[in-house]
Amino acid sequence: MTLLAFTLQPEERYLELTAPLHDLVDALEVCPETLWRSDGAGGLAPNGFHRRFVEEFARNGKRCIAHGVGFSLGSARPDPDRRRRWLDRIRADHATFDFLWYTDHFGATEIDGRMLVLPLPLPYIDAAVERVDASLAALQAIVPDVGFENSVFYAHPGDPLDEPAFLARCLRRPRTHLLLDLHNVWTTALNAGFDPRRYVDRLPLERVVEIHLSGGAYSDPAWLPSKRVMRLDSHDHEVPEDVWRLAEEVVPRCPALRALTLERMEGTVDDEHVPALREELRRARALLERS
Repeated sequence: MTLLAFTLQPEERYLELTAPLHDLVDALEVCPETLWRSDGAGGLAPNGFHRRFVEEFARNGKRCIAHGVGFSLGSARPDPDRRRRWLDRIRADHATFDFLWYTDHFGATEIDGRMLVLPLPLPYIDAAVERVDASLAALQAIVPDVGFENSVFYAHPGDPLDEPAFLARCLRRPRTHLLLDLHNVWTTALNAGFDPRRYVDRLPLERVVEIHLSGGAYSDPAWLPSKRVMRLDSHDHEVPEDVWRLAEEVVPRCPALRALTLERMEGTVDDEHVPALREELRRARALLERS
């Protein structure tokens, strides 16, 4: 059975408005590091939303999917103390939430001791494959099923259509998976000027454990000297029709698919958005039933 999932976000207004939508889904996805804080002694401790989410899962009985941003799968020389603290916290959270699987964004968010908000791309070289493999192995020592999501990059270390083969090389261990974000594929294709289906056709679709559906926006022309407008992976609008059409084609091609997840960011949901989110979840459920 492929689960239908929705994202939990650490914002009171978001949680209040989207709580009725939980009846429509089988699982909820969380970003674990948004539930942590520094404990003042060099470690990581649960914050108030961590307790709130524990209570939510106890109340609704849903399964939990973990999807991180900042583990930094591709760091060439990750800070050992930071990585130890991160893994310790994931271990504690897995004991609490019983993650179905744990994925992170592909790329590097720690560069020479500096922390980045979003990941930078990796060169398509063997050394990067080894680094990602070692990171997945460290996560897999805690959560048996792990993987990564194809990220959106606005600059590329090579031809972006060569990236799918690079991702496949990084998934050489058993029980390592691809989280296929279709809005990310569409966004990258739009910005780089290629057909997203060419990218999808090169992916190891047999390794896809989860698919993300989300929306985004376009950049302000004033941001770039050229006035060029870029598509953004901002998770703040409805899923575009082009992404729905891509999902219709791709979902039936993923034999190991275990979840289809609708994503939305905190701070982007108000009363008028809830009916559209409800309809998107119903549409996603219908897609799964047809597939």
